[in-house]
Amino acid sequence: MSVEIRPVVAADHEAWLPLWQGYQRFYMTDIPGEASAATWQRFLDPAEPMGAALAWQGEQAIGLVHWVMHRSTWTLGDYCYLQDLFVARGQRSSGVGRRLIQHVYEQAREAGCSRVHWLTHESNSQAKLLYERIGERSGFVQYRKLL
Repeated sequence: MSVEIRPVVAADHEAWLPLWQGYQRFYMTDIPGEASAATWQRFLDPAEPMGAALAWQGEQAIGLVHWVMHRSTWTLGDYCYLQDLFVARGQRSSGVGRRLIQHVYEQAREAGCSRVHWLTHESNSQAKLLYERIGERSGFVQYRKLL
């Protein structure tokens, strides 16, 4: 069955939420419900620099991707940060992840971005196999301080 990638609309919330919760379980985190609700509303607000799309196989949502457009001190145009990518367990290694990333590439190009960038955990070996084929490892190491 073919897969269609579509930007989210308000009626997609019930399809999006289980995937979003699956993403959180995969990364062993628990994002507060109020943060998830605010995030969903941001996806629907055209004034927000955030976007989301779902991969659909028939009437079933099987993957999600979220991105954030942001300024850069290095360019006139924005960069695009691909923040979240998740494909349902039974659909992994089927090309859905690649299609979702390519959707973000298209959105970024249309917005005039010069770069799409993302992170993954060092232990996410399955995803890294894909990322090595469709992106370039930057060589930078991420540091952070939780506040």
